[in-house]
Amino acid sequence: MNEARLMSELQEFLHFIDGSYRPSVSGKTFPVVAPATGEIYAVAHEGGEVEVNAAVSAARSALNDTWGALSIADRTELISSVADEINARFDDFLEAEIIDTGKPKSLASHIDIPRGAANFKMFADTIRTISGEAFETSTPDGAGAINYSVRKPRGVIAVICPWNFPLLLMTWKVGPALACGNTVVVKPSEETPATATLLGEVMNKAGMPKGVYNVVHGFGPDSAGEFLTSHPGVDGITFTGETRTGEAIMKAAGTGVRPVSLELGGKNSAIVFADANLDKAIEGTMRSVFANCGQVCLGTERVYIERPIFDEFVKRLKESAEALKIGGPCEEEVSLGPLISAEHREKVLSYYALAREEGATVLTGGGKAATSGLSRGGFYVEPTIWTGLSDESRVMREEIFGPCCAVTPFDSEEEVIARANNTKYGLTASVWTDNVTRAHRVARRLEVGVCWVNSWFLRDLRTAFGGAKASGVGREGGVHSLEFYTELENICVKL
Repeated sequence: MNEARLMSELQEFLHFIDGSYRPSVSGKTFPVVAPATGEIYAVAHEGGEVEVNAAVSAARSALNDTWGALSIADRTELISSVADEINARFDDFLEAEIIDTGKPKSLASHIDIPRGAANFKMFADTIRTISGEAFETSTPDGAGAINYSVRKPRGVIAVICPWNFPLLLMTWKVGPALACGNTVVVKPSEETPATATLLGEVMNKAGMPKGVYNVVHGFGPDSAGEFLTSHPGVDGITFTGETRTGEAIMKAAGTGVRPVSLELGGKNSAIVFADANLDKAIEGTMRSVFANCGQVCLGTERVYIERPIFDEFVKRLKESAEALKIGGPCEEEVSLGPLISAEHREKVLSYYALAREEGATVLTGGGKAATSGLSRGGFYVEPTIWTGLSDESRVMREEIFGPCCAVTPFDSEEEVIARANNTKYGLTASVWTDNVTRAHRVARRLEVGVCWVNSWFLRDLRTAFGGAKASGVGREGGVHSLEFYTELENICVKL
């Protein structure tokens, strides 16, 4: 696998509707750019009202006919077959993912593709073993009644996907949606249409009924995204992305009183106490700040370090950041790839400039990264670390979504908890300490949906995942996904 071969011919991404690929009726297309090179490598068809109507209609028909008629055993067997087929075509999905995102091959091959397949397996297993509740109820006549619950599919689910982990985060939603008996219409990010499109081939190969899985490409406003989220035939909307877009989706979902599941932005913190294992804290913080070029919703942008170890921690973090190798996805030992687009690079660079304006000391980085060969036109920036920023500065309060962090000292537990919570966001946090009592105490007081202790991005797919405050609505993962993807009905039988 090499970048030259990946860029050898212009690809075309069609919509996948009712089991077949089709172009846009309007003939509209848009370019898809490879972040690692800055070159157009594909065109995607832009969907409009016609394509969304067709996709929702196909999803509804499958829900009411072929898909809805299957038993849980047959349904989950098909879903497991989808996972098997993704693994069988591992290299195809890997190529698609790395050209779309530019992320290092080592990251995509160990995280994105395996987890994308595992999401189908895990949710198939979850739905096979889930139980309901039942209660014996007394009645005035003494005969009694029995109340029991059943879970039913919510219906047609709109799945709006981000660009940072296109396959993983799409299957994180499609997996439980299908396992619960729903059908889906997926709108992938316009930046990364490849793996959602390829998954259509897998669905057909696995024997998935037509209309169960549909894909419509396009943008947000006045395009596929807006038409999909406002469609009256959509019964629920799940979205991962920035908070501003999530707010727009919530407004659209208000018409018809349709439920939403939203995982939104974050300004996540790491808290490093003086008694922490410094080696592990450095390694974990490096990953949380710079993995996927900082384009991780769970990533760390604020690092609070207890004062006795501040100087040593910052020195070692700076040395580790400067040792990162920047380059294209197929280059050997690359640990930092490009940002997703020229537009996003300009956003990140604007924060690099703002940090200087706000009085930051730039410990390392702070600009574009120099690259050569095929990567010279890519969207690369330097890994960057600042100190000296106030908690009220924009750089400390606004989500940047790049390979950067601000480090700052603290003196007491009470102080750092207050500072970490001083944000409108509440997605994740990390606490580093060898004091078990303190770890539990601090973790419970942080206003986040997920808190890691002495680790980062360690995920058990059965656990609840989601954000607090402006970082989201609802929880997904394991049985918690059923709260969104199913309707719970109580049946009361008088004896």
